[in-house]
Amino acid sequence: MAFIDNEAPLHGAHRDNHTHRDVNGGWLRPAVFGAMDGLVSNLALITGVAGGSVAQQTIVLTGLAGLAAGAFSMAAGEYTSVASQRELVEAEVAVERRELRKHPRDEEAELAELYVSRGVEPKLAREVARQLSADPEQALEIHAREELGVDPGDLPSPTVAAVSSFGAFAVGALLPVLPYLLGAHALWPSVALALAGLFGCGALVARVTARSWWFSGLRQLALGAAAAGVTYLLGGLFGASLG
Repeated sequence: MAFIDNEAPLHGAHRDNHTHRDVNGGWLRPAVFGAMDGLVSNLALITGVAGGSVAQQTIVLTGLAGLAAGAFSMAAGEYTSVASQRELVEAEVAVERRELRKHPRDEEAELAELYVSRGVEPKLAREVARQLSADPEQALEIHAREELGVDPGDLPSPTVAAVSSFGAFAVGALLPVLPYLLGAHALWPSVALALAGLFGCGALVARVTARSWWFSGLRQLALGAAAAGVTYLLGGLFGASLG
């Protein structure tokens, strides 16, 4: 029968290697979303315009306009979204701070009951809650984690989210335009570079998730290819009808 040796010393390899990556910094989600959105949206935009058989200059201008508009839109959206979420959390933490100041005994009992519900003996739970509640800031942090599921000292930064989103979107959106800026006259180099970028982004994201690199890469490539194909067909239809 397997058992846990509570008396075993802390293994050196476990102590040195048992670390976790920052999962609450507020930069990964907007950066990934920005890069993918920049690639897919600008690729779809360019293929849609190219499907209408317009001049190369029009395609380039459309791509650059899509890059600028999308990057600023993503940054503004991310900043507002993260700032609003942070303000909501801060307001709820303020409510908890007032409760701890007005009803410290009730909050201490509430914390003890929580530990009891998780299997701690009542007497020990009350003692742990008493000791943890001796420091008001520590008590606030524990109550916020247990009741709100957040760490009040480690909230995502709106600025970090906005900058990450802006930069990632701009880089992603530049890829479909780049071949035209370098002198290409056909659509296929832009499509090929953008799809390669989508696969690369998907594979890169897999390094910080549990997905395999090829699955994540192929998934992003398929989504981008589908968007480009649909908009190209629509561009061709609209171009023919307006022509």
